[in-house]
Amino acid sequence: MKIILAKKIGMTQMWKDDKIVPITLVEAGPCSVTQLRSKEKDGYDGIQLGFQKLKENKITKSKKSKPFAYLQEFRIKKGKPELNEGDIIEADVFEEGEKVKVSAIAKGKGFQGGVKRWGFHGRKKTHGTKHESRTIGSIGSSFPQRVLKGKKMAGRMGGGRITVKNMEIVKIDKEKKQIAFKGAIPGRKGILVQIYEN
Repeated sequence: MKIILAKKIGMTQMWKDDKIVPITLVEAGPCSVTQLRSKEKDGYDGIQLGFQKLKENKITKSKKSKPFAYLQEFRIKKGKPELNEGDIIEADVFEEGEKVKVSAIAKGKGFQGGVKRWGFHGRKKTHGTKHESRTIGSIGSSFPQRVLKGKKMAGRMGGGRITVKNMEIVKIDKEKKQIAFKGAIPGRKGILVQIYEN
């Protein structure tokens, strides 16, 4: 199973086959294998990766054994991991042209109304309608005299984990530790990104 942790740098564009392609750049790895999980000991097969080694003055007592800014664990459904503790995973674990899954936390947009959050068109601007153009209107019937769970209403928008499948790797720069993906990756600049096989 191919896995790596990365940090989103931002979006740009590049030429490919006489066409301009929008790309997202990420700083991928190096990641260190900090722990292995096994069915016999833990009840499941898994691998824990550490990303972005901390400077000596930033290491606290709790982080002495694993001095990384990010620690992420991945469950392995089929077979056992082919890696050992202490192994280093670099950006070239993937190949150019390969399609992978990418996970990241989307941008949080705060508390939003029904028009922005769900695409409601609002109330009609007819005679007698005042300050109602962006309200959601009636939200229920006479029975059961309560708001049903899951009703599309105003609330917090964004900030959830999004996984995008079949992201194409356009270019890998091993020296700069960068991977370029075709299209957009969810989240703001500097967010932690998980990259793994489809």
